Amino acid sequence: HGMGKDEEHAVQCYLKAAAQGDADAQYSLGLCYWNGRGVGKDEAQAAKWYRKAAEQGNADAQCSLGVCFNFGRGVATDEKEGLQWFRKAAEQGHEDAQLYLDTFLCISRNH
Repeated sequence: HGMGKDEEHAVQCYLKAAAQGDADAQYSLGLCYWNGRGVGKDEAQAAKWYRKAAEQGNADAQCSLGVCFNFGRGVATDEKEGLQWFRKAAEQGHEDAQLYLDTFLCISRNH
């Protein structure tokens, strides 16, 4: 199935807002690249936009960036860096990040 015009239009809107530093738009753009919606699937681009939003304190982006680093998706695997982003998101009450953090710490304790 081809890309919908609506999705392509949404990406253009996100790009404009993201370029102006809108963290929500940056995160949304990251999701578009991650899932290949409105643009070609590109995990490196997704990670780049997640980082921009994460650095502005977007907890969803922080958690997503943690996943990128932990599993080497779009960036080189760096569990320490992944852990830092999970921690930042968890500190804001992000449940998925807390789950990743708990699981990761539990696994590393048992090795």
